Amino acid sequence: MSKLLKSVVLGLVAGVLGIVLSLTAFGHSMEESLGLSMLFKLRGKREAPPDVVVVNIDKASSDVLNLPNRPVDWPRALHARVIENLVSAGAEVIVFDVTFDEESDPWNDRVFAEAVRKARNVVFCEFLKKEIVPFGKPNGGFSARLDIEELVPPIPPLARHAAALAPFPLPKLPFRVNQYWTFKTSAGDTPTLPVVAFQVYAFQVHDEFVSLLRRHYRGDPGVLSLDKDEILDSGRVVELVTAVREVFRKNPGVADSMLAELNGFPDPRKRRILTALIRMYQGPDSRYLNFYGPSRTVTTVPYHKVLYMSGGGGDGDDEVMDFRGKVVFVGQAETLPYLQKDGFYTVFTTSDGLDLNGVEIAATAFANILEDMHVRPADVSLLAAVAVTFGLLLGLAAFVLPFIPAAVFIAAINVLYVYLALDRFSVDGSWYPLVVPCLIQSPASLFGAVIWKHVDAGREKRKIRRAISYYLPEEIVDALIRDMSDVSAEGRVVSGTCLYTDLEHYTSLSESMEPDELGRFIQRYYETIFGPVKRYGGVVSNVFADSMLALWVSAGPDKLQRENACLAAIDLADAVRGFNRSSEGIRISTRVGLHFGSFLLGNIGAIDHYEYRPIGDIVNTTARIEGLNKHLGTYLLASEETVKDVGGIQTRELGTFLLYGKAKPVKVFELVNRVDRVTERQRAICSSFAEALDAFRRRQWEYAMERFDDIIRKHGEDGPSGFYIELISRYRRNPPPEPWEGVICLEKK
Repeated sequence: MSKLLKSVVLGLVAGVLGIVLSLTAFGHSMEESLGLSMLFKLRGKREAPPDVVVVNIDKASSDVLNLPNRPVDWPRALHARVIENLVSAGAEVIVFDVTFDEESDPWNDRVFAEAVRKARNVVFCEFLKKEIVPFGKPNGGFSARLDIEELVPPIPPLARHAAALAPFPLPKLPFRVNQYWTFKTSAGDTPTLPVVAFQVYAFQVHDEFVSLLRRHYRGDPGVLSLDKDEILDSGRVVELVTAVREVFRKNPGVADSMLAELNGFPDPRKRRILTALIRMYQGPDSRYLNFYGPSRTVTTVPYHKVLYMSGGGGDGDDEVMDFRGKVVFVGQAETLPYLQKDGFYTVFTTSDGLDLNGVEIAATAFANILEDMHVRPADVSLLAAVAVTFGLLLGLAAFVLPFIPAAVFIAAINVLYVYLALDRFSVDGSWYPLVVPCLIQSPASLFGAVIWKHVDAGREKRKIRRAISYYLPEEIVDALIRDMSDVSAEGRVVSGTCLYTDLEHYTSLSESMEPDELGRFIQRYYETIFGPVKRYGGVVSNVFADSMLALWVSAGPDKLQRENACLAAIDLADAVRGFNRSSEGIRISTRVGLHFGSFLLGNIGAIDHYEYRPIGDIVNTTARIEGLNKHLGTYLLASEETVKDVGGIQTRELGTFLLYGKAKPVKVFELVNRVDRVTERQRAICSSFAEALDAFRRRQWEYAMERFDDIIRKHGEDGPSGFYIELISRYRRNPPPEPWEGVICLEKK
């Protein structure tokens, strides 16, 4: 698989991971708790629309009015005066986020109710009470409980004269408030306070809305046939909201048709309100709040300033703003954490614990509807496209580039993605995921690539190791795998046994075979002789055509090492005999020489070519010992240094030789057999040969000749005995000079 294809596979896996996480409750929860919070923090505060104002019933106002810091205990005539001042100042809608479900003194209630009646634009908050009702079979065989949410309205005089009533339920701690309900399904699809307040606000375009709706909806108009005054006077605002929502729910195309027609609407302000109204009915039952910032980001005016405001439009008090055409939310919005009684934990809760007040969240929800700018999660298809595209980019970067450049590139991709996501979030409230792509897909891709590359590298190393191990010893292969730059490092001096082989009559054999046939033959031959070497811990160092050099290496002299080399040589001879038995028409013989000593072992070469091999006189001497087999008619020869003190092997001393080209004589032994497999014939030959050799060294030519002849006569052909018979014949004519210690000089290989 190519690197590009691997990067695509990795990218697709990362993309699928992103899709799966984005669509699961776990992934969505992470995005909502971390990703959305990050977007708000990066964006910071944004300006709230000036059409929304909060009138704050705070401790400062209670101190000015010398009243307890409990709005429900305040004289309700004060609220009546606030309503009158706001109406005089031109407020479009007045929303009380205060519970008035209990009666106070009759006069205050009457004054308050009368002010509400005259204003005709006051919306009250209903209290949503949850009750748990047990139920089951009469015999008690089954029981359960039912959660019932009951709306608790304000006192009848207020409820009767209000423009509308609606609840505004929000979750309390420990949950962070991110959403609000537009319609509370668990309370009978009841429209909530921001929705009802906006419908009252939108009565200024009611005729245009009804006319537009009738052009695209041919059903029974119902409450829509009434004008706005009839709806307000009869208290049917909630009924209107419910009816319009039902039309949009059952006829989804109606809203799109209405919005399309609005593109050519001449009045920008009315077009804005109509668009927001249609979007409100068209949208889901719950929406994400697009917060403007911490507490008091929405324009906030103290209650007592509105109460003492003189004249309309704020002319009597320069500090009181113009309320003309605005929607005013009245409620508790304390600015100190310990005073908050209606605070909700949000993304803009400050470090000192100041939450957003309930009335501020209601005002925020209304402002989101007005701007048609809620936080809008990306749809499923867009999420999938983002996840796959992001995953492919990550996979390409993580797999093609090295780790550090890949990490830098992925970080850059993340920064760019966060920048683009933040831009869309700031412009239109579009919410693209951050946690899944940046904190899960990115590290998963990077470390997935690292693991994959590691697995590939391990696989490649194993392939390289296997390939190199055909040519080099295991320990050298391990060293090269660890550090390929160390290939030309200097060698080390070791003690070791060299075993050198030569295939007898190879030249004539190669002439009789075709190249491919010869190649197959040599491969089988090497499989045969490599086996005993490796079985006894030897290392095949070099192969020269039909010859092999094997090594047994240790840091210092080691008898076990020499014994293993000798056993390998004996088994090698047995393996060659087995090879002959399995081959048809081909008979081979392999000559072996062994020698022990110190030598330099390492990578020998220069420039761009190196070979792992031993360097030293031991290699040349071993080759000469192997060559001595041709003179002696033997096949397994070893130096005295090799067989000294080695147990378990029957050896035969063959004499001391000054090998061709050498300056020091070598005492040579034949490896006869394992001690436990030695035959009586072999023992007799060894004993008789030792006696004959001793006579030869004492220059007793006649006696030595007789003894060597006797060995051949009794036991058959014996190469060393024949060698000495011929040598004695020459020494009779031309004896070696005195002093002579029995050393035999060879003048050719």
